[in-house]
This record gives sequence, C-alpha cells and structure tokens, in this order.
Amino acid sequence: MASQGVQILGIFISLMGCLGVMVACGLPMWRVTAFIGANIVTAQIIWEGIWMSCVVQSTGQMQCKIYDTVLALSSDLQAARALVIISILFGVFGVVVSVAGGKCTDCIEDTRTKAKASITAGVLFIIAGVLCLIPVSWTAHSIISDFYNPMLSESQRRELGASLYIGWGAAVMLLLGGGLLCWNCPPKEQRMYPYQSPMMRPAGPYVPVRTYSPSVAYTGNYIQNKPHAATYSAVPRQYL
Repeated sequence: MASQGVQILGIFISLMGCLGVMVACGLPMWRVTAFIGANIVTAQIIWEGIWMSCVVQSTGQMQCKIYDTVLALSSDLQAARALVIISILFGVFGVVVSVAGGKCTDCIEDTRTKAKASITAGVLFIIAGVLCLIPVSWTAHSIISDFYNPMLSESQRRELGASLYIGWGAAVMLLLGGGLLCWNCPPKEQRMYPYQSPMMRPAGPYVPVRTYSPSVAYTGNYIQNKPHAATYSAVPRQYL
C-alpha cells in the first residue's frame, strides 16, 4: 500500500497537470507562423489556437479574433477542442475524488474505500492525460507534415507553438500522477472464521430408541444359565 507521502505527491503532480491542460487550452499558440515582408516593419507573427487567432506586429501590437465558426478550423483543431475539454473535466473530477480518498482527509472513514477512491482518481488522471496527449500529438504531426510538404509556400508553413509543449508536459504529469495513485492498493481483507470445538455436534431431531420385540414366541428348550455363587468346601484345620 502506498504511503501518505506518495499519495500526496501523486495528487500534486496530477493537479499541476490539470492546470497545464487548462493553460494549453486557453493559449492561442498551437500553430505559429512567422511572416516577414519587404522590411522588418511589416514583419508579423500569427498565432493559431483552438478558440482564437492572434496577429502580433513587429511593433508589439497584438490583435486577437475569436473564430466565427467551428468549420473554419482544421480537423485536428476541431478534435482538439472536444478532447481537451473532456480531459479537463476528467482531471477536475479526478482531483475531487483524490481529495476525498486521501489519507489526510476524513471524508471517507473506511480504509479500503479510501484506497479504492484513490485508485479511481488515478484512473481518471490517466484517462485525462491520454485525452490531452492525442490532440497535441495529432496537431504536431499535421504541422510537421505540412512543413516538409514541397507543394506549400513559405507563408503557409507553420511551426510548433508553445501550447503543444505545455500540453505534452501536462499529459506526462497526469500519467505520472495517476500511476502513483493507482499504486495505492487496498489492504487485504482479513476473514474471521467462527471457532468450532471438535466435540461439538449440531443438535439433530429427537429419535426414540427402538427395542427389539420378536414377532414369534420361542419354543425351544434353551434355558439361560443363571449366575450362581461358587460352592464352599470347608477344609479342616489342625490345632496343636
């Protein structure tokens, strides 16, 4: 059974992973495009996220715009929206269950129930980590494939944004924290067997004793020998 320190460490790492998923979800830095015009004044950086896109000018001015429709996104970013939101929900629910099943809390009194709650929280964190890892890796694969595509121009090629690295780190933390919590195995149940004395027998129904009574009378000459005392014979004694 895992110690209290290992359990607290797993909860802390998983909580940091949940916060990382939220940051990766909110930052519009999934895809980064650097466009440089005729001079440095016209240079600009385009950030693309799952909720909005931002344009950063060389002067430091930034303008962001929320997507008008989901159909304007690519298939990987559309899937990222759903998977990241589900990952956050699993992570938040896992935090609640892990706190309820913590050894330092009194929400649950039974030791075995606490251990089961801790394992459940670990499974939720692992699922949240996998759900975060899928869209991040999918988007990175799409960016790398387009970057080495000779049919695309320089302005259409994008690079990996900071949100992808944050998502990878958050997914690893969720998987690690969930694994530490799943290590918290419940204690084995000790079975108590009732003591039975070797001479004790279960009481059965009363059965009357049957006596033998012959149905036909005996007509033979057999006479049962009767016990009799031994014959006494006096021995004369001689006296001087």
